[in-house]
Amino acid sequence: MRIFIKVFLLTFYLSQSAFAATELVFSILSLDQATKQVIDNNKVKVLGAKTEFIGEKEVHVIKVLTKDGRIQYIKVDANTGRIIR
Repeated sequence: MRIFIKVFLLTFYLSQSAFAATELVFSILSLDQATKQVIDNNKVKVLGAKTEFIGEKEVHVIKVLTKDGRIQYIKVDANTGRIIR
């Protein structure tokens, strides 16, 4: 049983370090905060959200359904929290 636990922990540790470079995000505004900001300001339904790098900027891209039934993508600067047009 101890060997199983050691192997499991070692596997977990190695898998975390392998993906560490892709998981590190150093933004001031989290994706959740940006999504909440968009919902509060626009009164829309959020269909999806993700974080991308556009050039050297970290940008939260939020897919929303507008009141008139259109799909729109709202981009929020992750460092300043401002909406990018």
